[in-house]
Amino acid sequence: MSKKHNGRPDGLVYSTNNDYYNDYEAEGQGDETLPKEKQKLRVKLDTKQRAGKVVTLIDGFSGTTYDLEALGKQLKTKCGAGGSAKDGFIIVQGDYKEKIIGWLKDWGYVLTKG
Repeated sequence: MSKKHNGRPDGLVYSTNNDYYNDYEAEGQGDETLPKEKQKLRVKLDTKQRAGKVVTLIDGFSGTTYDLEALGKQLKTKCGAGGSAKDGFIIVQGDYKEKIIGWLKDWGYVLTKG
């Protein structure tokens, strides 16, 4: 098992190669985030592989992982529920479909549909 140094999984502490740092920072960032008015988000309820519990699933976000997680945090806070944001999906625990669609449209995500 390798140790992480400074949050780096490869264990590198310092490099004189500037390209190395640029490649590392760009890694995992995804594409550039589309503006809110061009995002085509789909909101649906899901119970698959969740022991029968309902979650609200938001799909179709096009952008960086950071922006996806920020939107997920905003939605989870607004709903007062737990959840996660990963692999291009935002999952909010519970049935909040109609509320989330309304909030997203209010926030400028006009192409959102259920």
